Amino acid sequence: MGEVLSQSEIDSLLNALSTGELDMDDVKENPEKQVKDYDFRRPAKFSKEHLRTLEIIFEHYGRLVSTTLPVYLRKAVQVTVASSETVTFSEFTNALANPVALGIVNFQPLGGTVIVELAATLAFTIIDRMLGGSGEPLAKNREFSEIEMSIVEKIMVICIQLLREPWKNVADINPLLERIETNPQFAQVISPTDMIAIITLNLKIGDVEGFMNICLPFFTLESIMDRLNTKFWYANMQKGSDEKYDEQLETMIRRVDVPVKAILGRTRVAAGDFMNLQPGDVIRLDTKVDSELDVFVGNIRKFKALPGSDDEHFAVRVTSIIREEE
Repeated sequence: MGEVLSQSEIDSLLNALSTGELDMDDVKENPEKQVKDYDFRRPAKFSKEHLRTLEIIFEHYGRLVSTTLPVYLRKAVQVTVASSETVTFSEFTNALANPVALGIVNFQPLGGTVIVELAATLAFTIIDRMLGGSGEPLAKNREFSEIEMSIVEKIMVICIQLLREPWKNVADINPLLERIETNPQFAQVISPTDMIAIITLNLKIGDVEGFMNICLPFFTLESIMDRLNTKFWYANMQKGSDEKYDEQLETMIRRVDVPVKAILGRTRVAAGDFMNLQPGDVIRLDTKVDSELDVFVGNIRKFKALPGSDDEHFAVRVTSIIREEE
């Protein structure tokens, strides 16, 4: 309650206004202090600086996903950060569809877990591609089969392991997928009223688009909250030399699988003879037993090799490397 003026003070104030000693505009320039509402049910534990740093981290993560998934899906993948916001965990789970692919991730060595939500549309598109299809989503979502769940789990593990690189400027983490839930009711890993940060990624696989949400609880990141600022992130990023970047790039390239095949020889066979082939028949090739074979990496002729065996397996021994100019 404000201070109550006496009658003499009121008279003095009116006299000052009438004589011009006090200007009404001066009185208006001193407004009362503004009171800001604070919702104790939704405490502001993530600042704008925290969210901006998380966006930078997952922009880096999106680039890794867009270059890694095409190796497995054999289709172009585009990933962008769509939004970042803070909500309560109950608001996050209430907005989830059913079924949905929810990866429960142990964010060790940090305490607590992180949830990675993959939209069912994207999950079925990935399943279709992995099983040899064109990558079309289902017209109507349904429950996942056990075989489909194993495929989703494989892709989820790959995506989760990619989290190490973007987070290294903030903390050295070793994320581990504990399990996958398809029903949001079984993913109650934290209190419904706890605050979380949600980073939404927009994934485009071919012509199919969908969202991947990463749920980051406050208590999981609480021990490193002081590092979630752009100044700290960029300072650590600049410490890495170009040589270290080259080593990391080389390490990533070494994990890419490439097909290798050795051509024993070639020949022409009439269709009728081919249809009548029986065990024990001999097909004469245009190479000799002791002649060198061409070894292809992908569709590029890369090595010369001699045929042989390794224990009970057929093998080739590389004898020379074919240079590009050859």
